[in-house]
Amino acid sequence: MIEVVAGIIYKNDKFLIAQRNLKKSQGGFWEFPGGKVEIGETYEEALRREIKEEFDANIEVKEYVGENIHHYPEKDIKLIFYKAELISKQIKLLEHEDFKWITKQDKDNFEFSGADRAVFEFDI
Repeated sequence: MIEVVAGIIYKNDKFLIAQRNLKKSQGGFWEFPGGKVEIGETYEEALRREIKEEFDANIEVKEYVGENIHHYPEKDIKLIFYKAELISKQIKLLEHEDFKWITKQDKDNFEFSGADRAVFEFDI
């Protein structure tokens, strides 16, 4: 099972979602940004590293929110969610197709990847 960490990154009462690269697995779906946890990394370290790699941005990781085990046809993942605060002034798209700042009420306007849908069951 692959461990993946995702950030619920807040700014001005909205949170960041990103559209996956069309050439990757689950391409075009929306997600909470993050990525695979590498050997020897804490979840918090992995989340900070992934946001830097994907958006050239810095975050402050806050509290643990919850986790979800999801079975995709090609792999099983354990997705661990943390709230985080954006420290950087701007975001650059280095790996994703697009990003949006949305409220929880906006969620039905976006098609989320399977594992990421579970976040809406948590108190975010």
